[in-house]
Amino acid sequence: MGNWLASTIGAFVITVLFMPGLIKYFRSKHEGQMIREEGPRWHEKKSGTPTMGGILFIAAIVLADLAVALIHGGLTPTLSILLFVLVAYGLIGMWDDSIKLFRRQNEGLKAWQKLLGQIVAAIVFSFVYLHEGFPMAIKIPFGADWRIGYWYILFIVFWLVGFSNAVNLTDGLDGLVAGLGVISFAAYGVIAAIQRQVDVAMFCFTVVGGLLAFFIFNHKPAKIFMGDMGSLALGGALACVSILVHHEFSLLIIGIIYVLETASVMIQVASFKLTGKRVFKMTPIHHHFEMSGWSEWKIDLVFWSIGLIAAVVSIITII
Repeated sequence: MGNWLASTIGAFVITVLFMPGLIKYFRSKHEGQMIREEGPRWHEKKSGTPTMGGILFIAAIVLADLAVALIHGGLTPTLSILLFVLVAYGLIGMWDDSIKLFRRQNEGLKAWQKLLGQIVAAIVFSFVYLHEGFPMAIKIPFGADWRIGYWYILFIVFWLVGFSNAVNLTDGLDGLVAGLGVISFAAYGVIAAIQRQVDVAMFCFTVVGGLLAFFIFNHKPAKIFMGDMGSLALGGALACVSILVHHEFSLLIIGIIYVLETASVMIQVASFKLTGKRVFKMTPIHHHFEMSGWSEWKIDLVFWSIGLIAAVVSIITII
């Protein structure tokens, strides 16, 4: 437990100490978020808010985990691949964010470019997963393992790509994903600790430390956004953790808000194409509630509460 506490505090302290300087730097370079024209009109005042805050909490997580692991001789392949996925998906998001900033537009990488990068990183994770001898089977809730052999690699790719994009879609309100991320990773940290997967638990709690520090600067009114760099990295890493603790489908519960946000977009698009009518006022669904008169804080608190209840239920079910 000492290792987890040290890495968690380390990530928190690094993020808290250096975030003000990062915000000041981005402001001096006029590198701020470009707000979508089709988004809620009251979001226009957020235009110019520094983004790519994910670069710091990702760096803090990596530094804290590596420092503790190297000091105590615990740099395992599992911890290494988790850090790799966090950084790899973060770099994809960083590339995406950079294009938006330099071209002063809300559109970054082409969809196929982002997808290709996500798939490659997922395949690298798959190779390490195979090498470490983890089960090539999906855990069926309340049932036995569903052994699917090498088809499991396709599942890994689908899971990482799907949830990295789901978290990215959810990141549309001040503090929303930072709070949900704390809940999600804390839940998996507990599960990993119960399973005595020390390296996975340490990684999860270190992410919690970095996100708690980031939330200080990201809650409404946000001084900085995590950007695609932060959200893609968190989603990819979260999917990896659910696979490593061998409770893959638990992410559908622990990550229920990410699932609902993504489902709302899919339903909206399908409905409009098939009938010409929209189901929601705007998607992802947090915008629907905004358009219905809810404040950002109210949406955050309700979504966090749902995420927390779902996480607790999932933990109780698993243990």
